[in-house]
Amino acid sequence: MKIGITVDGEPREDDVEPRLLLVQYLREVLGGGTNVGCDTSNCGACTVLLDGVSVKSCTVLAVQANGRQVSTVRGLATDGAWHPLQEAFRAEHGLQCGYCTPGMVMSAVDLLNRNPDPSEEEVRMGLAGNLCRCTGYQNIVSAVRGAAAVLRDASASASGAAPAASASTSVSAPASAGEG
Repeated sequence: MKIGITVDGEPREDDVEPRLLLVQYLREVLGGGTNVGCDTSNCGACTVLLDGVSVKSCTVLAVQANGRQVSTVRGLATDGAWHPLQEAFRAEHGLQCGYCTPGMVMSAVDLLNRNPDPSEEEVRMGLAGNLCRCTGYQNIVSAVRGAAAVLRDASASASGAAPAASASTSVSAPASAGEG
């Protein structure tokens, strides 16, 4: 079956089997952008954004994404600069092995799109569908809250308002953290 999907801003057209999962399409056809963790939708390692909303790509068929926008961790970096969430995960040591990181980061993008100033509890609830077997989550929560402050400051600067007090997370590292 022929599908047309925009992945990280790049239009793609491919012939796929109707039963091919979106996670398989991203990894096997396009070469990455997410990880396969559990194949049961429990861990969240495969989380991507589908039309701006986080989904576990192991629960979506590639044909269901036909005509839609898919965003992966690979598409977050801009002009060689990490997205504030990627930089915050690095700066706050919000990852150890990094396997869950693409899904964590994409879930956090969705959370911050919906709630630009989440409390610690709201971050924990927003990431509840993502499992990390290495960390104690505190650094992940700190990373998300730090990135939220950076994003709020950037938004305030763009609109001409004075930036609020924020974490010292910068957005200057190249490549993309947590790429799968």
